[in-house]
Amino acid sequence: MDKSGGLCCHFGDLKKDMFLGEYTHSLDAKNRIILPSRLRDELGSKVVLTKSVDRCVTLYTEEKWAEFCARLDKLPDIETRRVKRFLFSAAFETEIDSQGRILIAPKLCEYAGLEKNVTVIGVGDHIEIWGCDAWAGESRGEKADDIADILIGLGF
Repeated sequence: MDKSGGLCCHFGDLKKDMFLGEYTHSLDAKNRIILPSRLRDELGSKVVLTKSVDRCVTLYTEEKWAEFCARLDKLPDIETRRVKRFLFSAAFETEIDSQGRILIAPKLCEYAGLEKNVTVIGVGDHIEIWGCDAWAGESRGEKADDIADILIGLGF
């Protein structure tokens, strides 16, 4: 674990990459952010960014993006075409540069309201990039009892 509380780890024999933690970073004038090193270690050289229904930017490894797309492709087109339009029209592939930075397309910044300060969070199999104020509102609104009810409803 690092000072920010972030961790990227493997669990036992599953060898499943998990993106964890919360980090605050700044966008530079060219809409680039430095990804936290704990998260960056598991990403590879290219990532895919797209819109999230939660008004943030979602970042996937190439492998996880391919898995996500494959799952969508197995569903009836009549049910997924709007979802595909929403996600794929905004999808943007970018490389992680030698300084650990990624470029976030201006349209994605606009969609998610990303300005100077952003919060980068690990969400298991992907990463989300939020405007700091939006993340503060989102995380403040989550109540442990509500999360417990969701988990119980899912059979945990």
